[in-house]
Amino acid sequence: MADDKDVLRDVWFGRIPTCFTLHQDEVTEREAEPFYLLLPRVSYLTLVTDKVKKHFLKVMKAEDVEEMWFEYEGTPLKWHYPIGVLFDLHASNTALPWSITVHFKDFPERDLLHCPSNSVIEAHFMSSIKEADALKHKSQVINDMQKKDHKQLWMGLQNDKFDQFWAMNRKLMEYPTEEGGFRYIPFRIYQVHTHTHTHTHIYIYILAGVSPFLLTLTLTLTL
Repeated sequence: MADDKDVLRDVWFGRIPTCFTLHQDEVTEREAEPFYLLLPRVSYLTLVTDKVKKHFLKVMKAEDVEEMWFEYEGTPLKWHYPIGVLFDLHASNTALPWSITVHFKDFPERDLLHCPSNSVIEAHFMSSIKEADALKHKSQVINDMQKKDHKQLWMGLQNDKFDQFWAMNRKLMEYPTEEGGFRYIPFRIYQVHTHTHTHTHIYIYILAGVSPFLLTLTLTLTL
């Protein structure tokens, strides 16, 4: 799989057309026009929304601006979930473009973690990588990498550079032929609770966190 570069590239460049609109209760000096963006599925919202922030700050007073956050149909969107996961959990059955509401006040403390800088996202991302490698290779691959290798992996994701990312990520995807496979396949379970049903989305990650390669299984449980 690590050598199937055409497939890797196609998945990496998967995009979700999205329309960002400012919440009606936000105070602005003039009308805020919607902002459209193609979001990469394998990144994080707070890594790719600088243009959105700049667009809406043009119509706002500085004293009315706090930490930016996003919601979809009343649900705050968790920045530490990959964008593709957020879309699949909350909006996969809706028409495109995906409509996301932007906020600059009333941060939902109970629902979201604060994200003051990209270094917080980097720490979360690298923690996920290390957890996955512990299961797959007993942490041998990530521990053998130098600090500059870790930084290249992160910068490839942050800057949406396929070749830069996969030059390092390939090491995490390989295993000795004699071992016959990874020790374990890391996976995460994301749950969405609705009124009477719980929709459980199970994402089987070849690389935990934001790897492009995942298998999606959907289970519907009646409570």
